[in-house]
Amino acid sequence: MRTLVIVNPRSGRGHASRTVGEVRALLERRLGSVDLELTTRPGHGIDLARDATQRGCPLVVAVGGDGTLHEAANGILDAGGGAALGYVGLGTGGDFRRTLGVAHRLDAYVDAIASEREQAIDVGKLTYRRPDGTVATRWFVNVLSAGLGGLVDRYVARTPKSLGGRAAYFAASARALLASERGHLRCGVTLGDERHELQLATYMIAICNGRYFGGGMHVAPMAKLDDGRFEVVSMDGASKLAFAAYSARIYDARHLSSPDVRHFGCDRLMLDLENDRARGVFLLDVDGEPLGGLPVEIELVPRALRIRVATHTS
Repeated sequence: MRTLVIVNPRSGRGHASRTVGEVRALLERRLGSVDLELTTRPGHGIDLARDATQRGCPLVVAVGGDGTLHEAANGILDAGGGAALGYVGLGTGGDFRRTLGVAHRLDAYVDAIASEREQAIDVGKLTYRRPDGTVATRWFVNVLSAGLGGLVDRYVARTPKSLGGRAAYFAASARALLASERGHLRCGVTLGDERHELQLATYMIAICNGRYFGGGMHVAPMAKLDDGRFEVVSMDGASKLAFAAYSARIYDARHLSSPDVRHFGCDRLMLDLENDRARGVFLLDVDGEPLGGLPVEIELVPRALRIRVATHTS
């Protein structure tokens, strides 16, 4: 079967729509004829990638932002992981490609896809609560956060598209900080044969497979995509003002030196809130997508997804 190319035409404030012809031409020059589909609604990329993988498609290429990559990966994984995943980053965030080490150029993305070099990466499988209260499952490849990050997602969606990616995150973050509540979390933590429980007070907790989120925030520089563990970074503060003061250092990873930051590893994690009044604002951000809230159960599935890379990354 031919490669399936999934394009989110709204990514990058419409940049993906304007360049889709050029992307297709470059891919077909290197890969031969491809099938191309434009997404028309949230979750459409999941359906397209799942159906193609079930039909035996060997390669699915996501063209768009981290959300498009997230949907394509979910479709492949829902169907058992038979297809490899390629990525052309045309969104405003670009967090996962930073961990992959791919230069932000169209030719670099296409070179990685056409190289046929693949890395098997870990993924996360989560069980969570949708806004309507029903329970659902989803996969993530980069970062899942709970707390301020999910609230930022909500506000980013309402931010004018004329703002750039980082400006949109700054504006949304400021608004979300005012509305946020510190979460008092009950955490069940597992790493290998070790199991224990923690209680955390935090404005935001990030469960990291990749190293970046939020439009370039270097939240977990120690994270590796294929080492069988998540890096968990919990960020608190004596006040919202104190949290804002040190969290600005996250872009160059200096936040990790703060006494209000806690870091540990896991391969399974259960999170729930003890203060119910925070439930409405302590929300999930899953690969940049707002999905719902706590409680959540997270399981690492080792090397479950094959992704095309220019050179070996970890």
